[in-house]
Amino acid sequence: MNIGFDAKRAYQNYTGLGNYSRTLLASLSEFYPGNNYYLFAPKITGLFKTPGFGNIYPVGPVRFPATACKSLWRSNWVKKELIDYNIDLYHGLSHEIPIGIAATGIKSVVTIHDLIFERYPEQYMPVDRFIYRNKFRYACKHADKIIAVSRQTKEDIIDFYKIPDEKIDVCYQSCNPLFSYTTTEEKKEAIRQMYRLPDKFYLYVGSIIERKNLMLVCRALKKLNGKLPLVVIGDGGTYKRKVKKYIAENGLGESVIFLSETPAAKSSESYKSSLDLPAIYQMATALIYPSMFEGFGIPVLEAMFSRLPVITSKMSSLSETGGDAPLYVNTGNETELVAAMQAVANDSYLRNRMIEKGILQSQLFTQQKCAGAVMEVYKKTCGDIHRLFVKPLPSNSLNELIN
Repeated sequence: MNIGFDAKRAYQNYTGLGNYSRTLLASLSEFYPGNNYYLFAPKITGLFKTPGFGNIYPVGPVRFPATACKSLWRSNWVKKELIDYNIDLYHGLSHEIPIGIAATGIKSVVTIHDLIFERYPEQYMPVDRFIYRNKFRYACKHADKIIAVSRQTKEDIIDFYKIPDEKIDVCYQSCNPLFSYTTTEEKKEAIRQMYRLPDKFYLYVGSIIERKNLMLVCRALKKLNGKLPLVVIGDGGTYKRKVKKYIAENGLGESVIFLSETPAAKSSESYKSSLDLPAIYQMATALIYPSMFEGFGIPVLEAMFSRLPVITSKMSSLSETGGDAPLYVNTGNETELVAAMQAVANDSYLRNRMIEKGILQSQLFTQQKCAGAVMEVYKKTCGDIHRLFVKPLPSNSLNELIN
């Protein structure tokens, strides 16, 4: 079967949607080698390395005017290339499918990660809400099948866009397999020295936006007198400035480390591509992730694979991802968060139990299981007329492809 993908994020996005795309594509290629995978992207970069895999083929715009109007090529004109390459099925990996793809006879699937802009419209610019709503609605209406990355996202698609339940399948995502490998003590120490990390620290990973709730973590840190510092991996704009103002006014400057602002992070390709992230997870005391709402919550999964205890909120999909492994707190409840942070830092028995539960929970989200669920959607979409092959995963091959 010839399967085409919207691969823009795989080649241009270092985090979230990019990680989802790269991990899924690598997994499909490895576990289902009997198919050909065509990655249609307006710009081919070195972020996703595919030359060693014989069934993955990057495709970019080659003709004028597509070479001059790459966004239009991606959203519409790419249909010509889909026909030229005899694509049987097209998968929009990040909320979009080409306009008019149904007229080509090519089946389509779209992944919807979340509808947070519908739940929290005040946190988005009006023009962004307009663009997102039109793209997402079009994809949900015209795709043959929809993949939701969580039950929460499926419920939101039904509630906001009135899409029939039977059109939507929940396929959980996985994460970079590097998180499942134990980093050597030598490498961890080298990374610690490189980024000047403290011996012990709490960890926050994610965009610094209001919904992610970093301010709550800083308020909890103040009550804890900054006994353990917080390392922040992520960036932001207006909300970040608000958080930094609070930090300055409350004497927390030495207790909150914005890693992306350090000289090492600014100059390190391994930081930008997240290659150093598994080691940082494995050195931390706990991941603090009190988000108000998530479509899935990939840092929770990365932490569980990394054998790191998680403190997160009782909201949206986070309990789907975390199961019984994390300590859950009510969003906005500073007292609960302080108590959870103290407990994880001081109770070794609790930490070990959380780690054990996290390891078990993470096995629900392996690359093979997640790729298998997506392939079942492909089969239902196209009919079981193509033979799909499975073979065991060779060690490290996914790492080579993703990195």
